[in-house]
Amino acid sequence: MTYRELLATVDAWFARGTAAAGPGVVPCARGCNACCHGPFDVSPADAALIAEGVAALPEPQRAALRARAEKQLSRYSQLLPNWKAPFEVDALDEQAFDALTEKLAREPCPALADDGACVLHAHRPATCRLTGLSLRSRDGDVLENFCPIQSEFPAYAALAPTPFDLQAFEEQAASFDAEAVAAGHASTTVAGAIALFSQARKTP
Repeated sequence: MTYRELLATVDAWFARGTAAAGPGVVPCARGCNACCHGPFDVSPADAALIAEGVAALPEPQRAALRARAEKQLSRYSQLLPNWKAPFEVDALDEQAFDALTEKLAREPCPALADDGACVLHAHRPATCRLTGLSLRSRDGDVLENFCPIQSEFPAYAALAPTPFDLQAFEEQAASFDAEAVAAGHASTTVAGAIALFSQARKTP
């Protein structure tokens, strides 16, 4: 199994929950990007996936993406001067990262193009794929839906959690994280993953 194949199990979970909800209940669609703001951490495997997506873009799109990432990274540097590339989330304490995400909560993800669509949608990280529905793990734990506009859609907000074996996913993802770390990736943010890819391309 590849990491992309593992992520497909998350996509299947989301499709299952959307179908169970009924037509038009889940508002997630191209152009709806309310959840695509503010930095968040991505795993090393996700960082590698993002790098793959960046590499697949035509150069004009890639250049625009890099510019948006660099703009967000400059905000990191203003708020946390000692936090440097590759902007490893694990290098910060939880309180510092939470403060950063709160201050930049309105900042769009660098992957959002001017038309509001994600240019890395096929290579989006697990966190993005797990957003939009609440989840019930095999142990009965509930991961709440963090959609920031769900209150605008009462039927959507009232949906019961969709079952998913999150523990099994995380156990399998750990091996892909180890492979990604060995390849030079890190637990970072979307902007950090884009910057790390760009830096790697410059290194002879």
